Amino acid sequence: MSNTEEEETPLASAAAAAVFVRRGLKGSFAKPKTTRIITIVNQKGGVGKTTTAVNLAAAMGLAGLNVLVIDLDPQGNASTAFGIDHYEDASGSFDVLLDGASIAEMISPAQGFDSLWVLPATLDLAGADIELITSVPELERPFLLKVALTQFLADHEMDYVFIDCPPSLGLLTINALAAVQEVLIPIQCEFYALEGVQQLLRTIEFVKERLNPELNVSTILLTMYNPSTNLSTSVVEEVRGYFGSKVLETVIPRSTYVAEAPSFGQSVMTYDPGSTGAVAYLAAAREITDRKWKG
Repeated sequence: MSNTEEEETPLASAAAAAVFVRRGLKGSFAKPKTTRIITIVNQKGGVGKTTTAVNLAAAMGLAGLNVLVIDLDPQGNASTAFGIDHYEDASGSFDVLLDGASIAEMISPAQGFDSLWVLPATLDLAGADIELITSVPELERPFLLKVALTQFLADHEMDYVFIDCPPSLGLLTINALAAVQEVLIPIQCEFYALEGVQQLLRTIEFVKERLNPELNVSTILLTMYNPSTNLSTSVVEEVRGYFGSKVLETVIPRSTYVAEAPSFGQSVMTYDPGSTGAVAYLAAAREITDRKWKG
């Protein structure tokens, strides 16, 4: 077998991708002119929401961009994926929202990254909606995260902020939508892919009309794609037909390594950078940075 043929094998391609992520990725993404703050949301569970938040942030962090991940999901899976403890007495996003703590005081550096930080979720977040209703004036409730982020970004240079929401449309998600210009919706390539998306779009429109006129859905990312099934192909066509140019060209395939990585306290970008899932998330991250959202 010639050297050229060897280079074209899947194993060789995976090895080359892994080397690029580890050694050649830094500095290869353009920095945005201003901080881009993106809420990643879908109230339907199991669509790859947290996985998307973690791996887009990881790809950008490995490229040398300054990235903050805000974990608003009481399950704390985004925190876990970056090796951040979120045990019962830990501090994090709950303290920012309910106790007025500064984001700067609550963030932790992500393990294995030089320019990526995490505002972790804690178990207290499970009761945050009730706490917000009983202890915060109604007019202030939707804007707690926005106020905290504005204060943080006044003193800290960030290229991207990703907010990982819980699989619900409660006050935590409302705070996340009120604090940003951009929404990214992950949609899985499976049965009932658009189930619940209409309700989510109505919620986004409500927030835009009442709380945040700058809010828009900027990005749709198709996840859990299986190229060997007609179902995945038809879902891709349906979603592209509905959302048009907002849908990224990159689709995220089903990947064992993507699913395994969080159990090792890692993103797939560091767990197996040569895997198809890592390569896809890297391509999606690059596509987002190349789009240069202008609102």
